[in-house]
Amino acid sequence: MFSRPSLPSTTAGDVADDAYLLDVREDDEWQAGHAPGAVHVPMMLIPHRIDDIPADRDVVVVCRVGGRSAQVVAFLQQNGRERAINLEGGMQSWAAAGKPMVSGDGGVPRVI
Repeated sequence: MFSRPSLPSTTAGDVADDAYLLDVREDDEWQAGHAPGAVHVPMMLIPHRIDDIPADRDVVVVCRVGGRSAQVVAFLQQNGRERAINLEGGMQSWAAAGKPMVSGDGGVPRVI
């Protein structure tokens, strides 16, 4: 059997306020609610925008529950962004931890 190497990950409670948070969800998910200061690059655009992602600092990657972000972390690490870290549980865990959120649609921030 082959084992997949584990990816670096962190919990919402351990993310520093000044962390570079890369949100890879779709536009409607982002508009519904996201972390203040997060950078939005939908997952499918990551290969085209990789030069916009820092290589010299930790980059915490987030999606809704952690699956897409884990794929992005693996891709980033394979492409020289060795400090990419997956946010366990995604925005669902972010919201559950009581971390701040804002919406882009004027509504109450929520995770969809």
